[in-house]
Amino acid sequence: MHIVTLAAMAALAAAAPAFAAEPEVTVTYGPQLEKKIDEYGVRDVDRLAEDLRQSVIKEAAGNPALDGARIDLVLEDAVPNRPTFQQMSDKPGLSYESFGIGGASISGRVIRADGASRPVSYRWYESDIRWAWPAGTWHDAEQTFDRFARSLARDRDL
Repeated sequence: MHIVTLAAMAALAAAAPAFAAEPEVTVTYGPQLEKKIDEYGVRDVDRLAEDLRQSVIKEAAGNPALDGARIDLVLEDAVPNRPTFQQMSDKPGLSYESFGIGGASISGRVIRADGASRPVSYRWYESDIRWAWPAGTWHDAEQTFDRFARSLARDRDL
């Protein structure tokens, strides 16, 4: 009975498609953003970094060149569309009704599983205030992350 079970497991393993190795994505903060951590709040900045990391992992699944890659990113800067909780705590007269244009700047390096390495960078800041009023606190920064991740996943020169 055990032999049949082992044989069945071996047959299933041989028939199953190989799963791609998810890239290892790390995000650190650049000097410009580090200066703003106390102003924005550690919680918000950490959440931004995790959002960038997850966006890249999700989109990287579509590019076989990124299987098993190491992607080291630096979140150079981020600008919110609305005041963060920390900013409103520090300045009681500040309102969440306040809004402005936001965005983010990212740099880093992609090291493929075969050892090939290449720098990457991306920045986007909204230029039209009319798009900012309905946005949440980090809308433009999150949009930057998604655009960067899609661009990285579509890059066939990696």
